[in-house]
Amino acid sequence: MSASISAFILTFSTLCGFRDCAAVSGVLSPPTNVRLTSYNMDLVLRWDPPDQPASGLLYTTEYIASIMNYKEGCVNISTLECDLTNLKNPISEYGRYRGRVRVQLGTESSAWVESNEIALDRDTIIGSPSVSLFSNGATIEVSIKDPVFRISTLLGVYNLATYNITYWKHGQKKKAISISDIKQNRVVLSNLDPWTKYCVQVQVNSKMNPNHSVPSAAVCESTTIEEEAPWLAAVVTFVAMAMAVAVVVVAVVYRKRISHFLCPKDALPQHFKEYLLAPPNSSMYLDMRNSHPPKEIFDPVSIIADSSTLEEGLPLEAAGTSCSKQPGTT
Repeated sequence: MSASISAFILTFSTLCGFRDCAAVSGVLSPPTNVRLTSYNMDLVLRWDPPDQPASGLLYTTEYIASIMNYKEGCVNISTLECDLTNLKNPISEYGRYRGRVRVQLGTESSAWVESNEIALDRDTIIGSPSVSLFSNGATIEVSIKDPVFRISTLLGVYNLATYNITYWKHGQKKKAISISDIKQNRVVLSNLDPWTKYCVQVQVNSKMNPNHSVPSAAVCESTTIEEEAPWLAAVVTFVAMAMAVAVVVVAVVYRKRISHFLCPKDALPQHFKEYLLAPPNSSMYLDMRNSHPPKEIFDPVSIIADSSTLEEGLPLEAAGTSCSKQPGTT
């Protein structure tokens, strides 16, 4: 008899499937692969659905700090993750956290499944920094911008953070050169070949976090002609200033002579002044001044209207006749 019952249960489970049997039995399968993650100082609980899940499942989450009780996270959600960063109770960049999640279907709930425990400052994944390059002769200036954290800032959490800079000639990454433990966010790469394209990649390093950050995207820039030696620019500047000072000294010492040269006091002879001020007396000028406008020549014009037009009483314009009258016409 017991063997028959066992065979019936096994056959029934095979036919109806785990999904329907879970609802029939009243026991929900819990979520799987529950894990607590952090990227750039956020706190996100993630999980996978139960094996052979039923439709319409909802999830409820909770989280706990190392010295506190469980707090409510996301309630009755259908997604497979819950962002715990900006809930009612703010998280701390130095806190240790653990989460848990359960499945709900109607009034039924599965057992809680706990996640791993993480310490934000130690386990968060630091994102990639932003990198900008500026070419200056045969040198390249690297400008680094820290990744944006969800809470606090990079230097607010890791005050001893440094940068690892790797650079190489374009197409020759296997021969890359690395510079470690850089504290400044602006670095000048010198001793580069002129007229050559270089690529740069940067990572953030912190002793508090054993993992390097996500490396930045490779950014490339070309050098130009070799920069002139600093002493040459100094010599050119000194010579220019010396010449300017010499010009000022000469102008001050010989200002009277320069003034006499530019503005002489000698007057023009009287007969020369009279000649320049006298009106022109050329014959052509006199003829043009005394000439009269030419006399206009024209002939008189008379207009004779058609008798039929006058009998009908139509004006000249209506009859299609027009004229232009010149001065002196009748």
